[in-house]
Amino acid sequence: MELLQGTLDLLILRTLLAGPSHGHAIAKHIQRTSEDLLQVETGSLYPALHRLEAKAWIAASWDLSDKWQAFSRAVGLILDQADQEVS
Repeated sequence: MELLQGTLDLLILRTLLAGPSHGHAIAKHIQRTSEDLLQVETGSLYPALHRLEAKAWIAASWDLSDKWQAFSRAVGLILDQADQEVS
């Protein structure tokens, strides 16, 4: 279902009333709360978040998540092993 322009902003702001959240959690909350009728795609969500931030309606913060740190470590392990095999 296509969202009308401005509706996504409203849904994001309503979601953030509960407290800070990251993009994926915002999209999942909207989907779950709407009983799976609304699915917010990445291509719509992040431009909306940037738009709200530019209006100073929300503030963004950037942090490394545990998932990212685990992913980064896993990639590092594979690359280190590849270096050892070449040597």
